[in-house]
Amino acid sequence: MSGGQTDTAREADGLAMQSYSNSSAKLSKRDMFSEGSATMDQDGEVEVEIREELPKSEQPKRCLALRTCCHRTFKPFQTHYNPLPENATLGQRVKYFFMCPPHGKVGGFLVLLFMFGIWLAVLISLTGAEALPGGNLFALLVLFVTCWFGGYLVSLVKNIIPFLPLPPLLGMLLVGGILRNVPQIAISTDIHRAWSSGARNIALGIILLRAGLGLDPSALRKLSFVVVRLAFSPCLMETTADAVAAHLLLGFPWEWGFMLGFVIAAVSPAVVVPCLLSLQEDGYGVDKGIPTLVIAAASVDDVLAITGFGVVLGIAFSQGNLAWTLLKGPLEAVVGVALGTVAGVILWYFPQRTSKNLVLFRSVMLVGFGLMAIFLSTYLKWAGSGPLGCLTLAFVAALKWRKEFKEGEQNPIENVVGVLWMIFQPLLFGLIGSEVEISSIDKNTIGLGLATLGIGLAVRMVVSFLAVFFTPLNLRERMFIPFAWLPKATVQAAIGAKAYEMAISEGKPELENLGKQILTIAVLAILITAPIGSALVTIFGPRLLKKTQNVESPDVVADRESHAIQGQINPVFCAEDESGTADTRATQIEDVSGQEAKFQGHRQDELNGDTTRL
Repeated sequence: MSGGQTDTAREADGLAMQSYSNSSAKLSKRDMFSEGSATMDQDGEVEVEIREELPKSEQPKRCLALRTCCHRTFKPFQTHYNPLPENATLGQRVKYFFMCPPHGKVGGFLVLLFMFGIWLAVLISLTGAEALPGGNLFALLVLFVTCWFGGYLVSLVKNIIPFLPLPPLLGMLLVGGILRNVPQIAISTDIHRAWSSGARNIALGIILLRAGLGLDPSALRKLSFVVVRLAFSPCLMETTADAVAAHLLLGFPWEWGFMLGFVIAAVSPAVVVPCLLSLQEDGYGVDKGIPTLVIAAASVDDVLAITGFGVVLGIAFSQGNLAWTLLKGPLEAVVGVALGTVAGVILWYFPQRTSKNLVLFRSVMLVGFGLMAIFLSTYLKWAGSGPLGCLTLAFVAALKWRKEFKEGEQNPIENVVGVLWMIFQPLLFGLIGSEVEISSIDKNTIGLGLATLGIGLAVRMVVSFLAVFFTPLNLRERMFIPFAWLPKATVQAAIGAKAYEMAISEGKPELENLGKQILTIAVLAILITAPIGSALVTIFGPRLLKKTQNVESPDVVADRESHAIQGQINPVFCAEDESGTADTRATQIEDVSGQEAKFQGHRQDELNGDTTRL
């Protein structure tokens, strides 16, 4: 070998050694942020196995040793590096719940805790003593949070007893009663009556707006006379039976008996709709449209009950001659429909469709008009016109808004109203539960009230069974309708205390006892019929309805999404726990594997570059 060749070989060897040293140096530097191994095979090729690495953009440039130590220290507590195994034990699941970042039910509880602390601090800063223990705002905030949590706990019962899916509102109602009747924690006594009444009226307005937006004229036309029969016949017959029973058993005047009848005659969509949507998703009764029929009729049933209650309430508290007393109730209904129609037409054109914040402005105006109808009618002592005007307003406005969306597409305004219901639902049921003072309830009121309730329910179930005769439904399907027509909750909580509040506000102590009895029977109706009705629908639905192949239409998906948004399930805790889904575990593994592959690609590029330079 000549001298020139020798020098060239030495120079090549030097470059190779330098390249190998640079590569080793890079490998050592990277190993400070990753775990892996590097080996050389018989052909002299370097094989690198990297399990994980921080991306280049996240590689620290200062305090390398400290950051590396912290990374390795906290790594066992992070879900990203410790996905839940496929068949995890109870201990592994519990451990995973408390890993970081917060997630699942633990994360939801922390969100609730932070929300409580933040808003308490804000209220204390603004109002001082009112937001401290013993103050009105503090009591309202505690009632809201505890009722929300109570509703979540009750919803967990279905995980233990699958055939008994108790509605969350039952837990909210019970927590409200506890916060009134347990002396050590009776904070509901600190809530001012004006605030309590105002919150319930707002909740009533939201219920009516949801009902008005949900009334679909095309669906009503398709189901035509069947919806009318199923909505009107059981409601009116139960109201009449309750009025007669209350007059004979409780000694109510006739107008107060009919007022009680309209209060407890309404079916509760908050209980019925979730059960029917669950059956619909499984294909039960879909071929004959039974879930759609019951859901549509439930809205009309509530409208009828609230309208009738408003008319009778106006008659019961009217003053003057008999002719004016009899005329005022129907006149209030006509005025409410007329003003609601005018307000609904206004919302067709205002705000303009070209607005960048169309959904926001429409939502604000819709809710504003609805609440104005509720509160202004009470202020003017025309309480019967407010609820009907609020309902008509939403229905008329939705007639034109619905044309702007494709068939099956969800109106975003319904989602906004659903979020408001999510907020006021715990307050509504918590406040109605806190109005019942067990120590002051007359035992005769409970016994005779239950008898009145039982008579009305018996009449309702018989009439609802007869109302679906001369339809395509067979005998077993007709037997299912009375079970679905049993639960009561939402309307009873919204208007159950209204007569009692009006008797107090107008200074009529002789009527306060009647109002309190109506309130007590309304709460009893919720406590008894909500869980029993939910269980009966869940148990007998699969046994009495025919199952068909489940092909979800856009309407079914939209109904389910709207229902989920509108707060039937607590949104803080309803986010599915990533610890229980294989998809999430696969995503976590894909993320880690992707980072490893990316890092290996970078490492291979560097080695290839070294070889090229060599």
